[in-house]
Amino acid sequence: MTAPPAFVTRTANGPRRMRIVATGLLVLMAGVFFAARSLEAVHPGWGFVRAFAEAAMVGGLADWFAVTALFRHPLGLPIPHTAIIPRNKDRIGDTLAAFLKDNFLIPGVVARRMRRVDVASAVGRFLATPPEGEGRIRETGTRLVADVMEALDPERLGGMIKDAIDRRMRAVDLAPILGQALQAAIAKDRHIPVLEGLIRWAARTLDANEHLIRQMIHDRAGSILRWTGLDETLADKIIDGLMRLLDDMAVDAGHPVRMRAEDGLARLAEDLQFDPVMRRRIAEIRDELLDNEAMRRWIDGLWEQGRAALLRAARDPRSAMGGKFGDALRQLGETLQQDPRLRVTINRFARRAAVGFSARYGASVVRLVSDTVRSWDTRTVTQRLEDAVGRDLQYIRVNGTLVGGLVGLAIHAIEVWLR
Repeated sequence: MTAPPAFVTRTANGPRRMRIVATGLLVLMAGVFFAARSLEAVHPGWGFVRAFAEAAMVGGLADWFAVTALFRHPLGLPIPHTAIIPRNKDRIGDTLAAFLKDNFLIPGVVARRMRRVDVASAVGRFLATPPEGEGRIRETGTRLVADVMEALDPERLGGMIKDAIDRRMRAVDLAPILGQALQAAIAKDRHIPVLEGLIRWAARTLDANEHLIRQMIHDRAGSILRWTGLDETLADKIIDGLMRLLDDMAVDAGHPVRMRAEDGLARLAEDLQFDPVMRRRIAEIRDELLDNEAMRRWIDGLWEQGRAALLRAARDPRSAMGGKFGDALRQLGETLQQDPRLRVTINRFARRAAVGFSARYGASVVRLVSDTVRSWDTRTVTQRLEDAVGRDLQYIRVNGTLVGGLVGLAIHAIEVWLR
């Protein structure tokens, strides 16, 4: 048997206390009535008390009957048109289901309501200012973020993000940044390890390709040099001279060639910052790199890996709002609030998803509500519903007792005045 939902199964002491108060007030009025009736002959003022108590009993009994008739047969008697809720439980479920269908689950109604709902801004505010602690709201919110990210069209969303990255990168003037970085490195001698590494790389490359140099000299030498063997001597001299040059550059920081290389790096740093031609060349290289198909595939791979990582992190409520990922989510929240194009796209998706859900599953939701209410135990549901709304119903009994008493008192006063 299906259990009633939480809002029905919630028990409360308030309604029960009010039921005791209302019943106690009715019993009190009955006691006052009998006492006043026995004392009415002693003093005529007791007649007013009797009239108040008598009318209060009538009003309290009438309201007790009306309230009790909603949930059960008064005194267990099968009086017609009593025990209204138990007798009509199934019809109430059908009516509730029909109400949901006619007012909430029609695609046209859902579409109109969703047009007034700014889902993107709400998600953005939640991400930009996440709730503190590890409560249920935080856990639900992070799972909602993961569901939204997973439901969005990955190709379209990825295309938007990659286009935004591409626009940002093309808007960056790389030449001055590179020039300033190189100038700062030279000022702190951070270029020296790089320069020494290049010298060592050149020495290794020369040693590994010595045979190519000898073959090149042999091929380009004249027949006389080859006949006399001077081509080998020339090759030895050239290779030894180059190796000696590289060795001297490696150990002597003031070597002239090395100093010229450092001057060249300094001029390159200046040109990167101030030479329009150099800056234009760097921009062309940047655009060529971004237009390269291999670079595109690399960015696509980064997007897929990043999206998968975001989904994994968002599925973990303990880490979703913390650390670098939390900073990324907060930045995403700010973007959702500030970027109208992205906000329109997400709101359109949310609207279409809600309309599609209502069109596809609306009838199933209606049947679920109706069947669930039908499966509830009548006695339990009656008791729980009475506990849920009984406080106000018991106030009706109290009010009926007091109002009835006042009316009876007024009528008795008029009768005395007319005598």
